[in-house]
Amino acid sequence: MADAPEKKQYFLQHEQMDFEIQLILGCCYYGEADTGEVLSAVDHITEGDFESWYQAWLAVAERVLGYAEQSASGGNVVSAREAYLRAANYFASSISMIDGTKDPSRGIPTWKRHLACWEEFCARMDPPADAIQIPYDPAPMPGWFFKPDGSGGPFPTIIFNNGSDGPTSAMWTCGVAGALRRGYAALVFDGPGQNSMLWLHDVPFRHDWEKVITPVVDALLERKDVDPGRIALSGISQGGYWVLRALAFEHRIAAGIVDPGVMDVFEATKGKLPKEMLDLLDSGDEKTFNDFMDQGLKMGGEAARQGILWRMKPYCTESYFDWMNQSRKYNASDVIKQIECPMFIADPDDEQFWPGQSQQVYDALECPRTIVRFTREEGANWHCEPRARGLYDQRMLDWLAPVMPAKK
Repeated sequence: MADAPEKKQYFLQHEQMDFEIQLILGCCYYGEADTGEVLSAVDHITEGDFESWYQAWLAVAERVLGYAEQSASGGNVVSAREAYLRAANYFASSISMIDGTKDPSRGIPTWKRHLACWEEFCARMDPPADAIQIPYDPAPMPGWFFKPDGSGGPFPTIIFNNGSDGPTSAMWTCGVAGALRRGYAALVFDGPGQNSMLWLHDVPFRHDWEKVITPVVDALLERKDVDPGRIALSGISQGGYWVLRALAFEHRIAAGIVDPGVMDVFEATKGKLPKEMLDLLDSGDEKTFNDFMDQGLKMGGEAARQGILWRMKPYCTESYFDWMNQSRKYNASDVIKQIECPMFIADPDDEQFWPGQSQQVYDALECPRTIVRFTREEGANWHCEPRARGLYDQRMLDWLAPVMPAKK
């Protein structure tokens, strides 16, 4: 059988918009979206128009929030919980391209509405998720601890590390729901440059992610309902780098998971720059580099500028030169051989951002490791398998079962 095309647009020709829609549709598997709601939003999006994107998802979010509030007022806990989760997802989806709209300042207020819905969802879980504060300077990192049942544990626990721009609520579909179904507890948190740490505190990304994961593990080990010998760390998207970096130094983790494996974050940007710009970056001439970037983005149009601004935001800089030099530090090659725990590495076909790096990670590791391909024939291709979260969880959690059993 001949290979299918590497890229196919299903809803819109605008590549980023189409990919985001598929991500949102993938959330239907765990109830974080509903197909009709997603398609109704798509009907109101104009090709490449970021304002229409914002308004379409905002309208669905507000409508579903109304459902949630109606169910909550009637004491219908399950219906309210499910609607709050979907509303959180839609609010977050609306701002994924906010920098290209006529008023980017709406990003933070809309994100706060996403957070409020997420917290309502967490509070209505059975048992409710514990909201925790993880010590960190200059501001504590917020986290949510989910238990698989109402017992006191101690539970094997998976830390789910978000990526570069995913909303907190996305972690429900990207690990938490599947883990709970199999008897694992789960912790999600906002690290530097992510969600509340970015939007509310202006705390940027950092490359030395062990300084983030170590306090997360410390916080878990203070809980009597966590089994200290059964803690795993899973990272999605750019989390595929952060997990590698953290595990090279934090050896209290029993198992590591990356989707995909990311050896060098900068490669995603480097591949889009001509040699002349790379030489200019190496020269250290910040002003000239930034001037050329501005000129190029003006020629590329609003879509190009929106994408760059969104990627720069978590680095808390307005300098293209500074952003790229910071991202160069995000390279695990010098420390990867220090990882000791067993590793699961997802390797999706047609990976858009870090193609080939899952294999690089596998080849470089010296610990027990498994690489698992996700194919386009299975509908499991592209970055983070957006349309195959059920299949991903089956394979990843089946791998984890003998490595770190849910029950002793």
